Amino acid sequence: MSKPEHLASVHDPLMVKAIEKLQHAVQEAATMHSQLSTTCFAELTAIAEACASALRHGGRLFFCGNGGSAAECQHLATEFVVRLTAQRERQALAAIALTTDTSLITACSNDYGFDRVFSRQVEALMHAGDILFLLSTSGRSPNLILAAEAAARIGGKRVAMLGMEPTPLDRHADYVLHIPSASGQRVQEAHLLCGHMLVELIEDLLSSGDNLHSTR
Repeated sequence: MSKPEHLASVHDPLMVKAIEKLQHAVQEAATMHSQLSTTCFAELTAIAEACASALRHGGRLFFCGNGGSAAECQHLATEFVVRLTAQRERQALAAIALTTDTSLITACSNDYGFDRVFSRQVEALMHAGDILFLLSTSGRSPNLILAAEAAARIGGKRVAMLGMEPTPLDRHADYVLHIPSASGQRVQEAHLLCGHMLVELIEDLLSSGDNLHSTR
């Protein structure tokens, strides 16, 4: 891939390398995004319908993940509770990130081990009909698998947002969203894109139905 004309005169080796990396990342992201509509649309629609139904009947959405995925959990939960865009006002939607309470996470890690930091919260907070989102690029994290198992015992639904390849977490989820990229960075970027799309789809579904009500 050649450099753009306005950068053709750049000779600084570090700058040249940076340009090449950026061009590669942009092309990689563009290829992935062009595939999302055909590989993920049906599953995204099904997830949105399940979430809208849960919220309409007093259910809640929970999010868990590790590292960068933990940050995305907090981001997406915030979009539901606050709002996605100033152009659309609506009531707050019940969403909780299980990645934010450092006292709880460190206490559970100390007393039970890090593998149980999410499952312990699921056991305490989730009810039948709630939905647990599990964000992971590898799909192999023991703490996510244990959380998914705990949600199943309670009667909750599980949504796994993963990378391109099948993973151990697939068989522990009711809905699986595979991102068509082998790059962990692109996968996490697509998780956020799909998360934003989900919020918008869920808002569309809820705005066309009855007002939300709590059954708890």
